[in-house]
Amino acid sequence: MDRLCCFNSSEISGQQISCTSGKGRSTQGQVTFGYSLVKGKADHPMEDYHVAKFVTMQEHELGLFAIFDGHLGDAVPAYLQKNLFRNIFKEEEFWVDPGKSIPKAYEKTDEDILAQTTDIARGGSTAVTAILINGKRLWVANLGDSRAVISRGGQALQMTVDHEPNTDRATIEGKGGFVSNMPGDVPRVNGQLAVSRAFGDKSLKSHLRSDPYVQDTTIDINADLLILASDGLWKVMSNQEAVDIAKKIKDPQKAAKQLASEALKRDSKDDISCIVVRFR
Repeated sequence: MDRLCCFNSSEISGQQISCTSGKGRSTQGQVTFGYSLVKGKADHPMEDYHVAKFVTMQEHELGLFAIFDGHLGDAVPAYLQKNLFRNIFKEEEFWVDPGKSIPKAYEKTDEDILAQTTDIARGGSTAVTAILINGKRLWVANLGDSRAVISRGGQALQMTVDHEPNTDRATIEGKGGFVSNMPGDVPRVNGQLAVSRAFGDKSLKSHLRSDPYVQDTTIDINADLLILASDGLWKVMSNQEAVDIAKKIKDPQKAAKQLASEALKRDSKDDISCIVVRFR
């Protein structure tokens, strides 16, 4: 259940920061999750969207978790929230070969966005998705700089790749684009976008990629928790710092709120979205 919340003004330098948070659990109750989405300080509406729920499909229990961090509006992340998982499960080979089906669904979804007559693809979005199958197998994928980090025995292990322009420089330049590196600014594709892979962004698409990085892992006794978050968290916090904070708090909703609160204290100005999944 979504719940509106706010951080105490005394917590965050005299400001009152609005957010949305919620939590849930698997049918058996062993896996729990919580999330917190906080609007950043930028002068535009909230552009982060999320998915966090358990569903049953073909006698499998699936945990579906995602963060979509939009730019130039919220049309693309809103579309992804409704359609990306649906498209993944439309792939006939998903139950046989998720590693092949997830990238196909990502690219098909991007094609659908670019074909929309409403021109929602003027804007764009990063994405990080996680599918937990029967509490035992975890499939993670991402485009852009939204990140997934798993804790194994308290050690933070990144399951995604931050798709920054310099990472894909050869591909961008091979397609006729360029990467700017202006003093005091982050690298940008054609001087504009700070990620090299994203959904949408029609005007830059000839120089961007929409194929995700995909990784899977077994959830065994050593797996403690999973954190999905937008770069509003990761810009100000290391993977290990995030795990250390979340691991101390048993309630995943409180853990997600604490991570967002800490990011605000560290003066993160972007929208901050965070999901914490506890495996036990």
